[in-house]
Amino acid sequence: MKKTGVLLSAALLMTGLLAGCGSDNKGSSSAAEATLKDGKYDPPITISIAKQQDENAGKYINGESLNDNVLTRWGKEHLGIQIETTLLGGDATQYNTKLRLALTGSEKLPDVLPVYDTSLENDLIQSGLVKDITEDISKYMPNRLKEIYKEYPTAFNPVIQDGKVYGMPIAPNLTEGQVMLIRQDWLDKLNLKAPTTLDEFEKVIAAFTNDDPDGNGKQDTYGFDFSGKDSYNTGWVSDSVMIFSAYTGKHLPGQWYSEDGKLTYGSVSEGTKDALAKLRDWYSKGYLNKELATQGAWDALADFTEGKAGIIIGRPWLYGSVKDVETNVQGAKISAYPTISGDSGDKTYQSGQQNDGVFMFNKDFNNMEAFFLYYDKLYDAAFGTGDFKYGYAEGYDYDTVNGEVVFDSKKFNTPMDAAQGVGKMSFTKNTPSVDGPGKSFYDLAQGAKPDNGVLMRSAANDPTAKDGYVISYENRDVLLPNAFNGPPTKTMQTSWEQLNTMEKETFTKIIYSKEPLEAYDTFVKQWHDKGGTQITEEVNEWYTNASKVDVMSNMGLK
Repeated sequence: MKKTGVLLSAALLMTGLLAGCGSDNKGSSSAAEATLKDGKYDPPITISIAKQQDENAGKYINGESLNDNVLTRWGKEHLGIQIETTLLGGDATQYNTKLRLALTGSEKLPDVLPVYDTSLENDLIQSGLVKDITEDISKYMPNRLKEIYKEYPTAFNPVIQDGKVYGMPIAPNLTEGQVMLIRQDWLDKLNLKAPTTLDEFEKVIAAFTNDDPDGNGKQDTYGFDFSGKDSYNTGWVSDSVMIFSAYTGKHLPGQWYSEDGKLTYGSVSEGTKDALAKLRDWYSKGYLNKELATQGAWDALADFTEGKAGIIIGRPWLYGSVKDVETNVQGAKISAYPTISGDSGDKTYQSGQQNDGVFMFNKDFNNMEAFFLYYDKLYDAAFGTGDFKYGYAEGYDYDTVNGEVVFDSKKFNTPMDAAQGVGKMSFTKNTPSVDGPGKSFYDLAQGAKPDNGVLMRSAANDPTAKDGYVISYENRDVLLPNAFNGPPTKTMQTSWEQLNTMEKETFTKIIYSKEPLEAYDTFVKQWHDKGGTQITEEVNEWYTNASKVDVMSNMGLK
């Protein structure tokens, strides 16, 4: 859920960094200065953080701001902990640039560093500026969090080096699976059923392109809307990975898969060429968005929302981002369906994300107990307990109206167009969850009563979104986390960016018919010759060694 920002000049970034990150590590009280009594620090302490800003930017209400809002005030009032952002970045590129500038300067990093790039994580470890938190996890992590983290041991891989742990996954949790969102009114008008196979999918998108599903007498619609700008496996929205998986099974583009104890790279696996041939054919016939190579994940949504595309694939919450078409286009109706089966009859597979980056910590940060106290409290909303039984703040992400808890912001006592993303206002980019691919929605569908905050919030969703979450949970076996999630190998550090660029350009040129299909064979050979073979060896060496290392016991997570 990121939006593209403009990359500022290095000089401007440095100016902002120096203003935000003083050499005295402003505001961070040492553990010796404050006493924890009855769950609250006295005097209050300040924890400084870095923050990759997201779509919540500029959406504060009641005159609130990044460092003065309902959640930051709650932390100070209830825990004696003030959260203060001292390093702020916009999109992923800008945020990573700021962190790298901090690495090369004399200024201190903030106390808490959310990091979303494995190469940068490795550089931070090598710099010696982040701390080994192995003992801190064992000593300070509350039992509730320990139970969560025990379920995702491999999510620690990027921050484990030489048996030491230099960070921890952010909110580990298997994310929702993707579903097909289809214009149901188009299916009905053309007397079609939702596709369940590749052949059926092709027939549907052909009809959506050629048979005037919007009834305006013009051939101005198309079948399948997706992004090809950044990756052919986005893992979240505007994705095309289903088509690749229809031919490759579990060998997904841009991702490593373990088979018989060996890791292989999906983009050079058998079946990828067939998938590209199919996409090439569909593109030539107008079944796909013509600008797919220049459209990012969010950009690709526009055609669907404007009523020009018939199918888009994404996580169930995507419905909330495209449902405007049902208001803007008379008669429009969206339905959620499972993704299709592949050539072999098996399900198609998707990337399964286990965490949203990692937390790393300034080597001089001495308030790890306070960090864990605050972080654990944020999880009350995920469990529907404690201070956050229904949400983080009444009147912000839920409200009580005439004695009834409501989640529709338009029905709040002070109505709003959209509820506040209060869970994004601290050091997590997204609200922590334990709901996985959608268990609460599945439980409701099986007759569970919405008698706690989590189930109540799920029950308040749009019916189409709820259908999508149930589909996601029922098909959670198709989610495949990347088998390689360690630090970049030696050859990756020098060659991976070039290989990725070559891959994306080759795939796009083939789909656009600017290169013959045989260009894929040339790409595979060049990929191996220009470092791919060596990288595969190094990745497998890492995989073998990672399976032998047991640091979970040292962290008290076994």
